[in-house]
Amino acid sequence: MHAITLDDMAAAGALLEGHFRLSSGLHSTRYLQCAVYLAEPARAEAAGRQLAARLRNEAAQLVVSPALGGVIIGHEVARALDVPFFFTERADGAMALRRGFHIEAGTRVLVVEDVVTTGGSTREVMDVVTRHGGVVVGVASMVNRSGEENPFSPLPYTALLTLEIPNHAPESCPLCASGIPVVKPGSRTAA
Repeated sequence: MHAITLDDMAAAGALLEGHFRLSSGLHSTRYLQCAVYLAEPARAEAAGRQLAARLRNEAAQLVVSPALGGVIIGHEVARALDVPFFFTERADGAMALRRGFHIEAGTRVLVVEDVVTTGGSTREVMDVVTRHGGVVVGVASMVNRSGEENPFSPLPYTALLTLEIPNHAPESCPLCASGIPVVKPGSRTAA
């Protein structure tokens, strides 16, 4: 399968245009709803295989993703690598490993996310993995809209799609200044 493009995301109904508050708290005119793109199992499997192929040399023993956005793509990467998959979730506002998941000390872990903007959620997952004794050996996402080639350097990082989409702090957002209502379509409300 070919690499994911913005046209593919739009054709799947996963590219939204408007005024959005991202999970990072930043505002944007475009929002990528990766869950919509991944709703078709064949697309999810292909995306997972593409990311797995790019990070296969890291010899990961486990994939960990943040709930909710990273769950589908993380699971597909783990399946392609034939390793277990865990996810973190928020408990009392902090990212945590729950549901009986246990990381053995020294386990080589890939952290997989759907979209990276500031990298905050991804770094939270990396911290959880490290606190539980795992060793993060690489990071992947479907979409990189951070503005950086590798926001997790010196770790290896790959994304299937890199986008230059302007983000604005709420206090300097031109859409807010124009009175256009903001929408929060993601899986959590920014703090």
